[in-house]
Amino acid sequence: MVSSVLVPVQERGQKALERLGLPTRRQEAWRLTNLKRLEAVHDLPVVHARTPGRLPDSPPQGLRLILGSDKDPLAGVDLPAGITPLAGDALTRALDCAVDHCSCAQDWPVELNRAHSQQLLALKISGKVPPLELVIAADGGGLLATRVLLVLEKSAELEMLQVVQADQGSAHSHLCEVHLAEGAQLRHGLLALGDGSGSLLATLATQQEPGSHYHFSSFVHGWMLGRIEPRIVQLNGQASTTLKGLAVTADDQQVGVHSFMRFDGPEGELDQLQKSLVSGKSHTIFNGSIQVPQVAQRTNAAQLSRNLMLSSRARVDTKPELEIIADDVKCAHGATVSQLQEDELFYLRSRGITEAEATALLLHGYCQEVIEQLPAEASRWQPLERIHHELVS
Repeated sequence: MVSSVLVPVQERGQKALERLGLPTRRQEAWRLTNLKRLEAVHDLPVVHARTPGRLPDSPPQGLRLILGSDKDPLAGVDLPAGITPLAGDALTRALDCAVDHCSCAQDWPVELNRAHSQQLLALKISGKVPPLELVIAADGGGLLATRVLLVLEKSAELEMLQVVQADQGSAHSHLCEVHLAEGAQLRHGLLALGDGSGSLLATLATQQEPGSHYHFSSFVHGWMLGRIEPRIVQLNGQASTTLKGLAVTADDQQVGVHSFMRFDGPEGELDQLQKSLVSGKSHTIFNGSIQVPQVAQRTNAAQLSRNLMLSSRARVDTKPELEIIADDVKCAHGATVSQLQEDELFYLRSRGITEAEATALLLHGYCQEVIEQLPAEASRWQPLERIHHELVS
């Protein structure tokens, strides 16, 4: 059953998909994407989430919610003080507000989600609240569409970890909207854990008021097709944003990270690091767009794309972009593509460490820089162990 607030949204999304058709290589944003795999996602039947199998223990001091099934994720749940469902006029005003501000309201992945999402988790956060963990799991070869809306009130603080799982060729369409009021702080982590056969299309739209801080970190691993789109707008400047991501691919998988950051006021800050670890015949894509209009004086933004190739057959495409109109700014970007250094491996092996152990140590250090930025509870899901098992063993 479709949530009543989503009925008109779903109708508009279905009409938009018919109008847009599938993306093509003539569109710059889709030029490098495997469109045959994208078409296969589009053609999948819509399903509900499966009941997750064995999970790590729930956060000891927090709350775990299971999304995407035919049941209300809040049914029978006692929400901690400071976390309340968003409903009525407040929900109507907030829904789609972030995607509008982030200029992605008519993007194909957003319209796909609108057309198929049947359930909305909408929460209002007041004050400092316990950690929140959202778990979404899909299987059975269908398309699961989920949607989350968070409104953090003035000076609210939240740490949230989203865990997306898939197997048996299933696919996820996910849309997360975040509103950060003045002085609000959100530490947002995404663990996207596939089995190598599934697909993930995720759009994360965030709007920030002055004095707010948004810290987004992501670990994406095991997807035949993955496309992650963090999109952030600092509405009136004087906010800070941190983006840290790691994409790991193997075999013939493809993962793309397409980020967008716009400063609509002065004295905003951005610190962005996107890493990839590429092996086999896999392919990673990074396209990072930063817009600094005239109004965004005294902006301080740094963007770095670092990529480590473990195979000569792997492929990396990286394109940092800066569009600067303001004249009083500090903005920098860079990109590197490298392989494991022979001198580092030799140094470790000369001290009695085997080649496999030396490789594991170097990969651990490379990944740890991002992994340690995830919310503390992410360690229960053992992201580093997944990398070690696939690439080293």
